[in-house]
Amino acid sequence: MSAAPTPRLTPATIALLVIPPLMWAGNAVVGRMMQGVVPPVTLNFLRWALALLLMLPIAGRVLLPGRDGMWPHWRRFALLGLLGVGCYNALQYVALKTSTPLNVTLVASSMPVWMLLLGRILYGEAISRRAALGAVLSLTGVAVVLSRGELDHLLAVKLVPGDAWILLASLLWAWYSWLLVRPKPGTEPAHIKADWATFLLAQIVMGVLWSGLFAAGEWLTLPPLADGAHHIQWGWPLAAALVYVAVGPSLVAYRCWGAGVARVGPAMASFFNNLTPLFAALLSATLLREPPQLYHLAGFVLIVGGILVSSRR
Repeated sequence: MSAAPTPRLTPATIALLVIPPLMWAGNAVVGRMMQGVVPPVTLNFLRWALALLLMLPIAGRVLLPGRDGMWPHWRRFALLGLLGVGCYNALQYVALKTSTPLNVTLVASSMPVWMLLLGRILYGEAISRRAALGAVLSLTGVAVVLSRGELDHLLAVKLVPGDAWILLASLLWAWYSWLLVRPKPGTEPAHIKADWATFLLAQIVMGVLWSGLFAAGEWLTLPPLADGAHHIQWGWPLAAALVYVAVGPSLVAYRCWGAGVARVGPAMASFFNNLTPLFAALLSATLLREPPQLYHLAGFVLIVGGILVSSRR
């Protein structure tokens, strides 16, 4: 099977694919800051419950009964909601309990490899030489940042449980991205897919159900606290964090990611996801007082190089 022509990157498409990594880097930093303020899976549930409320006035019609609503196709949206809303984000917040925002986003930068492999295994998509070279360049950039520019550091790297959780999350996100552009015939109504708001809300509704179920399980396993202590520290820091993660990484990022994937496909879009660690490094320097180093610049050059190589005609 011959490789399909490489989609062309326009400035508008680049903007669509750069905004989500920026939002998601901020999500990782905020998720780290909220450790000890709210349980991670509960944070994911609260995030998407607020996003649901914000989306209802815009696209609430998709919840109405009848063939024009989402319910005849509930299995499709239940799977998308499970992968994109219920699992990926909850696993990321769980990962941030034992790992740093930079490390979490770095491990997630292996996503181009999983995108290419899943595309080949599940859909028979050919892997072009340019795509393979782009993946190698991007992962090399990730390795440079992870090793701090020194080979000895790379050989001494030890993954913590959080790194394993985010690796699983990356695999699920790669599957989610392919499902966006390769639905089974008859499982997704065209009128819902054509409207980004109704399409996103249909996923959020099912995702909130999944994340609520997972949050209930989390509370059943939380250890008892001393008298007067609470698992959730309500206040302005938590409120501000919820507003950000519900609007930026959820609504804005998902809208831009879906539009970008539709334009260039999930394989090429996944290379832009590798910008997340660089944005995480910059945000960590600002909010967590962890300044970026020269090796971050080298990693950025390699990651962007991978994007350019993979997208060049």
